[in-house]
Amino acid sequence: MFEEGSEVAQPLSRRDRLRAATVAEIRQTARALLVAEGIEGLSLRAIAREMGMTAPALYRYFPSREDLLEHLIADLYDEVSDAMEAARDQLPADDIGGRLMTVSRVFRRWSVDHPREFALIFGSPIPGVRKEQTGEQADVASVAGRRFGLVFGDLVARGHAAKPMPVPADGDIEPALRLELERWRKEFPVPVPLGLVQLYLSCWVRLYGIVTMEVFGHLDFALDDAEPLFEAELRGLAALLGMPEAYRPPVTAAGR
Repeated sequence: MFEEGSEVAQPLSRRDRLRAATVAEIRQTARALLVAEGIEGLSLRAIAREMGMTAPALYRYFPSREDLLEHLIADLYDEVSDAMEAARDQLPADDIGGRLMTVSRVFRRWSVDHPREFALIFGSPIPGVRKEQTGEQADVASVAGRRFGLVFGDLVARGHAAKPMPVPADGDIEPALRLELERWRKEFPVPVPLGLVQLYLSCWVRLYGIVTMEVFGHLDFALDDAEPLFEAELRGLAALLGMPEAYRPPVTAAGR
């Protein structure tokens, strides 16, 4: 039974179904080329060649390489966000610390398993791509990236609301940094102290930093296996957030 005023979704026309299938195939082909050849080998001409299309025909679906990359980045953000949210939701909602540890491990595992995808979305900015817009003008990559960030941001905000974390007072934050943090604070899902924004950013820098170094092989000079160092950093982040009891060793050696 439908509620009064509800609308029944109209089935897609055959033409729309074919277009949607082609768009999906283009994005799948783009990812396969990314994995095989890296971002340098990812061009509309190469994708068209793999699909048996002409390059002009591909432009009917994506007007530029940058537009296609924005959609591919959005797909990848959503994939890692889906994985983190699924793992997060296996734990009780009030286990904020446990959820933070879990999503951090999933982020690392996905990144290590998908180095070229990681490089596309978390590596050096690509000219003309990821404009980081907000509001109604936000591009698809920015919207998906914000969802990814909120997986962490929402947990930190909820954790602080349940048990205030050790954060600096506004007056103790250097004025220039305070101005930057005040601007970025608007992106949080709920009002939070400025010191919590700084704490969150510091934790992200540490988490992102160690994962990036591992993915790009910059820890190979010292470590054959970077996971123990990652776990040590994760333990340190739990203490920094004022929840040292939240750190529990991973269930398996792989941290899954």
